[in-house]
Amino acid sequence: MVLHLPDTIKYVITDFDGIMTDNCIYIDAKGEMSRKLNFKDVMGVSMLTKNGFKIAIISGEKNSAIELVKKTFNIEEVHQQIRIKIDVIKNIIEKYNLSEEEFLYIGDDVNDYDSLMFAKYRITVPDAVKKIKEIPNIQITEAHSGCGAFREVADVLLENKIKG
Repeated sequence: MVLHLPDTIKYVITDFDGIMTDNCIYIDAKGEMSRKLNFKDVMGVSMLTKNGFKIAIISGEKNSAIELVKKTFNIEEVHQQIRIKIDVIKNIIEKYNLSEEEFLYIGDDVNDYDSLMFAKYRITVPDAVKKIKEIPNIQITEAHSGCGAFREVADVLLENKIKG
């Protein structure tokens, strides 16, 4: 499925695990946890920020991968250990005076449900839970979690900006 997004989008609000990661936690012999990031997705963040798009990350977890992305790309709106994401989204929309035509939300699990229902432009991944994939008007990326799904969204937004 090809994503259809307007050229009015300025702000990408996204979950992290299950979107930019493969939704797995890797545990080494010392019991340390880590996550895998796909460079396509990281490049998507880079390309969007260099082209004037704003990005917000809202995650139910706290992890060093999010901190690395935040620091590398100077992302102002990073919210970790958030259980009720819709409140954060509403605050971001108010803070930046965004209309429903100017932002999208990307999420994959039940803690993203309210946020996805709130956003006019809602995107998920093929690996999302059934409840999320059944949301009306949700768009599903061709790429899977942590395998270029975020980059797929970025590419569509950048192509729209060039056309617009």
